[in-house]
Order: sequence, then C-alpha cells, then structure tokens
Amino acid sequence: MKNELKFLCPNGHLGFAPTKEDSFYLGIKEKPDFILCDSGSDDIGPVPLGADISTSLKVTQTHDLELMLVEARRLGVPMIVGSAGDTGSNSRVDMYVEIICELAKKHNIPEFKLGYFYSEVDKEYLFKKMENCETIEGLDGRCPLTGEELDKTDRIVAVAGVHPYLKLLEMGADVIIGGRSSDCALFAAPALYHGYPPDLSYYLGKVLECASFCAEPYAGKESVLGIISPEDVRVKAMHPAQRCTIASVAGHAMYERSNPFFEYVAGGMLDMSKCVYEQCDEKTCRITGPKFFPIEGKVKIKLEGAGKVGERYIGIAGIRDPYTIINIDKVIAWARSQVKERFGESGYELNYRIYGKNGVMGELEPVKEIKSHELGIVVEGVAPTKEMAQELTMIGTRQLFYARLPEVKGTAGAAAFVVDEVLEATPAYTWTLNHTVSVDDPMEIFKVNMIKVGIEGGIENEDKKAG
Repeated sequence: MKNELKFLCPNGHLGFAPTKEDSFYLGIKEKPDFILCDSGSDDIGPVPLGADISTSLKVTQTHDLELMLVEARRLGVPMIVGSAGDTGSNSRVDMYVEIICELAKKHNIPEFKLGYFYSEVDKEYLFKKMENCETIEGLDGRCPLTGEELDKTDRIVAVAGVHPYLKLLEMGADVIIGGRSSDCALFAAPALYHGYPPDLSYYLGKVLECASFCAEPYAGKESVLGIISPEDVRVKAMHPAQRCTIASVAGHAMYERSNPFFEYVAGGMLDMSKCVYEQCDEKTCRITGPKFFPIEGKVKIKLEGAGKVGERYIGIAGIRDPYTIINIDKVIAWARSQVKERFGESGYELNYRIYGKNGVMGELEPVKEIKSHELGIVVEGVAPTKEMAQELTMIGTRQLFYARLPEVKGTAGAAAFVVDEVLEATPAYTWTLNHTVSVDDPMEIFKVNMIKVGIEGGIENEDKKAG
C-alpha cells in the first residue's frame, strides 16, 4: 500500500453537461493515480431506463470520455466510469465501449485492456426467486415486489457495489466502463484494491461522487482531487476560485438523502456520524472518523425498474389576463371537461403544471395565493396510442383558450400558445421497482468482460468472462 493515492474526479455526472477543461487539466498536473467519474443517476426519472436512451447528448458524453481517456493513457493510470450513459443499462455500456474504441483509434493510443460489466437483470431471474418463496423487499415504504408489478416492468438494472470493479482491476483492466452502480463504489473499489481500509475508501467515494459539489462557492462540472492515506481522506478543489471547506464537505454528506449520516451500498453501510472535518489549507479539507459496517449474511442489491405507461404529448400555453389568472382552476376544469366529453373519465392521463402557481411542487406548494402577473401552463397528455395522446393533449391545451368564465365579455380568448401544435415527447414511464434482492454471491448478477483495444490490432477479444 502506497502512503497515499490521488483520485481525480472531473464531473459529477459525466456527459450531463460538459466537463470544464481548465480545472481538469489543473487536476492532471497533480499526477493522479486514478481518473474516475460517475455517469448516471435515477434523478433523471424512469423514462431513460424504460426507453433505454440517454438524456445526455452523445457529443457531450464523448467530450468527457475523450478528456479522461487521453490523459489517463498518457499518464498510464486507470480510468473508471460508472453507471454508463445515465442509466447503466446494457446498451449504454455498449455505447461507451464503442466510444472508447473509436477514441483509441482517433488518438493512436497504444493497446490497453478495456474492462466492462453489465447490470441489467432479466425478469425471469426475479420470477424464479419469487416462485421459490424469496421476498424481493421494497425500499422507502414500498411493499414487497409482486408479479403484477414485475409484469409491468420493461427494464431492470441492479445497482452494483465494489465487486465488479474489483474483479476487473484484478484482471488488469486499464479502463473500466461500469453498468449501473452505487455512486461511491467506483471510487471505493480501487482504494480497497490497494489495501486502504473500507471506512476511508467508502468515504472517499461519497465525497468525490459529485465532483465540485463538495466545494464552495457553487460551480458545477469542475474537477476535484481526492487523496486517501491509511489515516485520512483529503479533498481539494481544482478550480482556482473554489475551496473545499469544512462546511462545504460536511454539507455534501447531506446531499440527496433523508438521513445525512448513512450511505448504503451492496455489502454494507457507511456511517458518517463520527466524521471529523479539519481545514488543511485554503483549498483542502481533511476528514477522519467514518466507519463502514459490512452486512452480515447475504448481500442485498438494489434494483431499479421502469415500465411504460403510455405515449405522451406536451402542450404549452401562457396566460396574462388578470381575471383568467384568478380563475385558473376553473379554466383548467373547463379544459378537462372537454377532454372528458371526448374520451370519458379513464384510460388516459391529463396533467397540468401551472408555473407561477405551483408548477414545481404541486400540492406541496406552501404559497397558496397566486402572486404572478402571468402563468405558464404545461399540459401533458398520456394515452395508449400516439393518436389519442396527441388529440387529448390538443383538446386539453386549446380549450384553455375557449374556457367559459362568467365575467368574460370578449371573444379573443385569454391564452397564448408557444406553438400552435402540441409536441411529441418520449413515452411516459413510471418506476416499477425500488427494491432489493438478496444474493449468495454479489457477482451473480453482474457479467464482467475484458477486451483489448489498440491501434495495431484493432479490438481483440480475450475471451475472458466472469460472473
């Protein structure tokens, strides 16, 4: 084990918005031992997983992968990416592998080993477990998985822990493209591989997962450097105007969680309640005291699943008339009634988001009085067919113009449309799985592969598979 290892994280979500190059190259000057980045999240909702697409643009993903690959191979250090292509589905992993191969040819990079793993789970695997009376436990208040929920699911990914990353490092991978993974796992795995304690290794992953979000002042897509030793973790901001402070680093532990102290992964739980934060210098914070508790018995692996609800169209309208704004609920009720006349009461969804009233928080919005001088209304129609979704969305949008209010005397209408037509959107999906499955071997779900990539022989399959 070295006295310390340096981990450079250039982006909190690879490809979602371009990595800022200046701070990345400042990080490269620190001569990191690993260049790593998470590339996925379920924050983007169930549509990308269900539809098997990326919300990030391929050009942006390629930009970020190119920065990392070129510098990692120049320095001769491993490059690791987790949750490829926003969702970590098999097709997204394949897309990233293809991009890496193309970039290797573009830059005439000498031959290296490219490892990757898949995270998708076949529904039959879960059906068999349920037939054997195994319970697929729900998370966050969900009931155990039912056959009906599983039937409605189009795609499932398992959230990997450190295990497939460790396997690929053991196989000698120079570049790793991971399927769906816990954000901290891809950082923790190489630290564990080099003998660092789990307590600090998992904390290293937790603090680095969102890159510059652990620094202040706020600046997205900037690089940060994590340094692990046998005694501590240090995190340093690379952007000249950013600092990793006690407040910014400790505050990041509260990010995206109901309990700020615990981080759960396949195989255990990181407890951050006893962490001690110290300011090393203006840009660097030192952390000690995290504790990792390995799970006893079978490992539980989180499952994410999405199922299609229907086809979807979007309508957009603006309203500025004060009387219509005051009576906006009546206006929408009128529009709904016209859709009901045409399609009845069921078999579709018609949603209105009123920006300027409660468009972001809906019924949870604490401000009940409308204070806006104008409203923006997004109409979402969902139905079994595109034709029905288009028609009901058109009616639900245009009838805002024709709504009958008792004090209205004119005939010009009180709604303006951004576009006269309604816009086709991606199909609507819903989360069908937020559960855990117990496994005897944490590698039984994840399929690991290794290939050679290089300018001389192109791509040569080593025919090495595990899992």
